[in-house]
Amino acid sequence: MTTNTPTGSGPTPQEGDALRAEERSRVLGPDEIRRSLTRIAHEILESGHGADDLVLLGIPHRGVPLARRLAELIARAEGREDAADPTELYGALDITMYRDDLRSNPTRAPRPTRIPRAGVDGRIVVLVDDVLYSGRTIRAALDALGALGRPAAVRLAVLVDRGHRELPIRADHVGKNLPTARSERVHVQLVETDGEDAVEIVRPAAAHEEAGA
Repeated sequence: MTTNTPTGSGPTPQEGDALRAEERSRVLGPDEIRRSLTRIAHEILESGHGADDLVLLGIPHRGVPLARRLAELIARAEGREDAADPTELYGALDITMYRDDLRSNPTRAPRPTRIPRAGVDGRIVVLVDDVLYSGRTIRAALDALGALGRPAAVRLAVLVDRGHRELPIRADHVGKNLPTARSERVHVQLVETDGEDAVEIVRPAAAHEEAGA
């Protein structure tokens, strides 16, 4: 819901506190995101895996549109007839029931899983997500994938790697390595889910003030 402030009145004290509560800085815009995804798509192809044995599985929810974009780029580069809608090249992998925080957050609603008709057995599966952080989301994705079949190999592609790993997991394809503090958040926005393409670092106002001191 949007609240309109009367012209000339300025923000209320409560609105001013909210604005000061966090600071945002944009680190990637639409052009940088497009170039990053184009590079990742070519890296996947150059790693020796043709599109015929490839499956891109996006982790909901922003990993799914990223997987579709990568699938379109790969299909176009391979000259495939389905480049405009490569539904047999990508899918969605819900990890809700495999998360290690499910017991503490049981109200999380599952999202649909969609696997291409050829399945995942014997194929190269590339997991796709927007941000790689602790590695726990990817661990859950590996468990969810294992319940569906036995791929020949599993790779990981992420738009942003922000560090702070808690598990021995690393990405094979990274759009942007982005060092961050644990107190900061990385906010990815995509046209399909948010109306625009952007990556922002969101930090508490106190952390911002200390960094500038």
